[in-house]
Amino acid sequence: MNLKGKVAYITGGTKGIGYGVAQSLLQLGMKVAISGRSIEGVSQAAKSLGDETTVLGIPSDVSKLTDEVNAVQVVLEKWGQLDFVLANAGVGHFAPVDEMDESEWHQMINVNLNGVFHTLKASVEALKKSEGYYMTLASLAGTNFFAQGAGYNATKFGVVGFTQAAMLDLRKYNIKVTTIMPGSVATHFNGNEPSTKDSWKIQAEDIGKLVVDLLLMNPRTLPSKIEVRPTRPDLK
Repeated sequence: MNLKGKVAYITGGTKGIGYGVAQSLLQLGMKVAISGRSIEGVSQAAKSLGDETTVLGIPSDVSKLTDEVNAVQVVLEKWGQLDFVLANAGVGHFAPVDEMDESEWHQMINVNLNGVFHTLKASVEALKKSEGYYMTLASLAGTNFFAQGAGYNATKFGVVGFTQAAMLDLRKYNIKVTTIMPGSVATHFNGNEPSTKDSWKIQAEDIGKLVVDLLLMNPRTLPSKIEVRPTRPDLK
């Protein structure tokens, strides 16, 4: 895929991994739409990424299909096509299963799991036209369970299963589908404030480089599920 002039839509793109991926795509000449739940946050992030000719900020709650349908429509009205979608939005709450709050459970299901379906459902017809690429941001928590992670594990296991099945459904349309499963990443996730203490972790720009490499790969080859982890977690 020649990326110059191609159009991307990234959910949860106001900070962290989504923002880092947006930066990487813009550097290669793509046009990028990012979304988030906060109008102020989306506007501020879009403005910091570039001007309105190449960057578009859209308020959208991925837990609502209507929001995602609207977001994709806004992208198509502005740029006329959609070539790449990254379903990146996610939340995490961690507690022993017997202490888990019901509202936190449902929020994780609605954002992490329902959200990836809503984003794909909203964008799939545009991706058929462009023979584009759909990626989800899962986690190593989608294959490695851990104490106090029942809700998060359930959603990320679900994202991995959903994405791999979608890959089989959509490849007949020449749509490529991949799930990326990172370990520890230096982001604001779960209340973290990135600093030098996170230097041992994967950085957002590393995921951005990975996404670019996937987009540039010969279309005959599809890395459909990718695990990526810090090289030296012992340095934390």
